[in-house]
Amino acid sequence: MRILITLIFLLLTTFLTAQVNLTNSTIPILIIETDGQPILDEPKTNVHLGIIDNGLGQLNNISDPFTNYDGIIGIELRGQTSQFFPKQPFGFETRNENGENNNVALLGMPAENDWVLHNPYSDKSLLRNVLAYKIAGELMDYAPRTRLCEVVINNEYQGVYVLTEKIKVDDNRVAIAKLKPEDIEGDELTGGYIVKIDKPFQDFNLGWLSEQQTFFYHQDPKLDELNFTQRQYIRGWLNEFESVLAAPNFADSISGYQNYIDVASFVDFFIVNEITRNVDGYRLSTYMHKDKDSNGGLLKMGPVWDFNLAFGNADYCDGFKTTGWAYQFNDVCEGDAWQVPFWWEQLMSDPKFKMEIKDRWTFLRNDFLSDENMIACIDSKVEAMGQATERNFQQWPILNEYVWPNSNVGGNYNNEITFLINWLLNRMEWMDGAIMDFQSGTSTGQGNTIMSVNPNPFKDELILSFNSSFNKKILFQLFNNLGQRTNQFSYQVDINGPIEVPLEIGELATGIYFYRILSSNELLLSGKLLKD
Repeated sequence: MRILITLIFLLLTTFLTAQVNLTNSTIPILIIETDGQPILDEPKTNVHLGIIDNGLGQLNNISDPFTNYDGIIGIELRGQTSQFFPKQPFGFETRNENGENNNVALLGMPAENDWVLHNPYSDKSLLRNVLAYKIAGELMDYAPRTRLCEVVINNEYQGVYVLTEKIKVDDNRVAIAKLKPEDIEGDELTGGYIVKIDKPFQDFNLGWLSEQQTFFYHQDPKLDELNFTQRQYIRGWLNEFESVLAAPNFADSISGYQNYIDVASFVDFFIVNEITRNVDGYRLSTYMHKDKDSNGGLLKMGPVWDFNLAFGNADYCDGFKTTGWAYQFNDVCEGDAWQVPFWWEQLMSDPKFKMEIKDRWTFLRNDFLSDENMIACIDSKVEAMGQATERNFQQWPILNEYVWPNSNVGGNYNNEITFLINWLLNRMEWMDGAIMDFQSGTSTGQGNTIMSVNPNPFKDELILSFNSSFNKKILFQLFNNLGQRTNQFSYQVDINGPIEVPLEIGELATGIYFYRILSSNELLLSGKLLKD
């Protein structure tokens, strides 16, 4: 019944909303003219886009000339549930006069041709995606960049939108090797894949169900851009990884999951989804990527995507609570059709993985994720929007209304921002206590001893690097892919700063090797190496 009432309200809002007159803005203005053409779900429609952006701190007048972009785009509706809101989301490509993709640097973001206009509607703070991507961008290799803007379509004001980079392989986005059709063997076959975990929608055949019952999509390249060999490779590789992770000895330092994943990226992905208590986290819109073996070849989590229902904005499955772990969604919502994969429960049963989280969290809470910095991040975005927030809610007057699946009805914009800040501070405080309860151990992450083994791939020598105070006798062991030890070195480390220890490996056959570093029979670090 509540959903029905919400839909009726949305329909009434569409017809009764008064048109807002935009004259100027403190954030960029995007003006789209369709020349009478409708914007469809697909295919994309060629229309004109002009962007007014006079620079930071400058006022943008609706009558100003287009200063950032003045040209053709191909635009379409995007999204799933959000497509049915009165304020609709769009995806677009910047194109040249011939209709071909045209890489352009929009609003200070690196040049590309694929963009998203996100439509914060049920997110009445207007900032949840912006804030989540900002956090992820500080922690991880890459998160989509964003710019807040106001949008006008065919002289009708549409409100505040978030111009966002679309997730794809690109030197300035997901910076992995570009997979080519001819890459069907050897190292060339092993990388250049972005996949995602999500629920199947229109066509189940666009993705695949793994042996462990995880549903994946080919994101970039898409299914129809991959040949049979490439599809079989990445699916087989993920099956192998999941099999290792599901095994009783999954945490084994030689044969375990560490040989398949970039642990640091999994830790950061965990922190981003937990600090936001993303009710869709881990199970929907969950992207990951794999580069070629010569570039490491490990599975990395990210980029992160879609936090509309995060930061306490969901009224179901405990999404509104500041306590409890988001990765334990299955315990709260057993009946939900889309469950969190077994990965996270398994990883969290490994004390060493939990200690990586603890060390990383401790470091970040004293740095970027401090209370003061998070408040400043939110306040700066609110200040930058100026009166744009007032116009947005004049166009879409929903501050006093329940919009499915909101958990909070603030009544005014200041209350929405106050709720967001207080929720986040309470969430981080709970995580402080919960993470401090993780059992003690040794970690190689931020906040403790930082070490690495390079280069990868290697030839005849490896460099063991330490980057903090360290006083221990260490044992370095190298194994081939049959588990046979090929090399062993013992070294007394006694330093108060960075040091590099060269290890002469000698002649080894080309192929994959595994290493581990121990001290007093305690594992400090393990990983996979490629011998040229």
